[in-house]
Amino acid sequence: MKTYMANEATVERKWYVVDAAGVPLGRLASQVAAVLRGKHKPTFTPNVDTGDFVIVVNTDKVVLTGKKAEQKMYTYHTGYIGGLKQTPYSKMLAEKSDLAVYEAVKGMLPKNSLGKAMLKKLRVYKGAEHQQQAQQPVELKIDK
Repeated sequence: MKTYMANEATVERKWYVVDAAGVPLGRLASQVAAVLRGKHKPTFTPNVDTGDFVIVVNTDKVVLTGKKAEQKMYTYHTGYIGGLKQTPYSKMLAEKSDLAVYEAVKGMLPKNSLGKAMLKKLRVYKGAEHQQQAQQPVELKIDK
């Protein structure tokens, strides 16, 4: 019996839509990252992008448990001396909730060219409307 190895020509991709309303940010990000990687498929191959497309809507209604909204910081550096910028997640979720979800999923994907290809299959929207109706996405349930 031979071991099955997927390649780019044999991968079939589906579109999924995820409603982020009332779902904790980390749980949402980990399950979306698993679908983007293709770990939910029996044909998962670690060195091939076998994942599906994911659309995340209602990111403005995502929640953080405990005191993370005040204590957790979104940190980046501008590249200049003294250019460290920090923003609390309460402000981040109020103003740029789509970026908060995008960065959380990005942190759970591989840090290489394969991870960048997987991240291109992610679409994130603040409201309930998205632009991918033509792809006929299937609703994906996230465990709360």
